[in-house]
Amino acid sequence: MNNLLERINQLANKEKIQTLSIEEKQEQQALRQDYLAMIRGQVLHTFSTMKVLDPLGQDVTPDKVYDLREQYGNIQENES
Repeated sequence: MNNLLERINQLANKEKIQTLSIEEKQEQQALRQDYLAMIRGQVLHTFSTMKVLDPLGQDVTPDKVYDLREQYGNIQENES
């Protein structure tokens, strides 16, 4: 991921100084899409592993979180 960000930043800095070629523009767009996909995956993973408790300690995790667990194979429930 660091190499990806490094290249995105190189292209962004070059774009500030001069115009990017068509190939560089396409590469920049593809790298940005890859980066966003990684971030979205990390966020979904974080949400899929979360557990929501009310003040009484009862599990009130939304059904969408359980759906995410099933979808991404994170069927790990820590039962107390």
